[in-house]
Amino acid sequence: MADKPDSALSTSGLSEIVRKIRARTPARLLVGRAGATYRTTTQMDLREAHATARDAVRAELDLGKVFGEAFVQRWGLFEARTRARLKDEYLLRPDLGRQFDDESREQIQNRCSRDNDFQIAIGDGLSVPAIAAQVPQLLPLLCNGAKKRGWKIGQTFAIRHCRVGILNEIGELLKPRVAVLLIGERPGLTTAESLSCYMAYQPSSSHTDANRNVISNIHARGLNPQEAAAGILNYAAQMMKIGTSGYLLNEELPALEGR
Repeated sequence: MADKPDSALSTSGLSEIVRKIRARTPARLLVGRAGATYRTTTQMDLREAHATARDAVRAELDLGKVFGEAFVQRWGLFEARTRARLKDEYLLRPDLGRQFDDESREQIQNRCSRDNDFQIAIGDGLSVPAIAAQVPQLLPLLCNGAKKRGWKIGQTFAIRHCRVGILNEIGELLKPRVAVLLIGERPGLTTAESLSCYMAYQPSSSHTDANRNVISNIHARGLNPQEAAAGILNYAAQMMKIGTSGYLLNEELPALEGR
């Protein structure tokens, strides 16, 4: 969000320090007060951010509206659903968001091949705006990078009312070497467009969070798509090399260009 002018601070000797601090973080630091409360501009900014976060959580996945028909057709995207039929049920019953419904399970088995090296799924999670903002740039980078590495890539699909644990079902159904879930993060008061990527090597019903790795904060003021794609592909390569994922995997960053 754009900085709001602050006349009280601009006249002080700290104005340059304040400007530098604000440039480094979206956090609302040194915004000043009116008595014991925030100033009106800060209060309105917070209320706007809170409303944006609530809207992001309540938004429903619609592939055509979220990505556009051209993108959907280019990547052959289709929608699968979990056992959480309604948004309220999804929010109150996280367990239902970790299992596909029967119709979606059959659809995935019919439309997706098994035993691929690299399987990507897109989950709405807690922010549809996050996948709308980040996936169109990130997905091509991931697929092109996987192709350059000679990996066999599965059919990408999207999941409505999705929780991270759905990776286990993807593993059971499609048996990929590495499964990747691009999912909308819980929105905060600085951005509602932050994406996470959860990954696992040969995920199965026995997997827990300890068996997964995550790259988070993929958004305009966090990791950009190029950085995120490099990290995801690097993790996937390590998983395939050592045959595991989660807490046993130590990230090895690729060498920087020119070194």
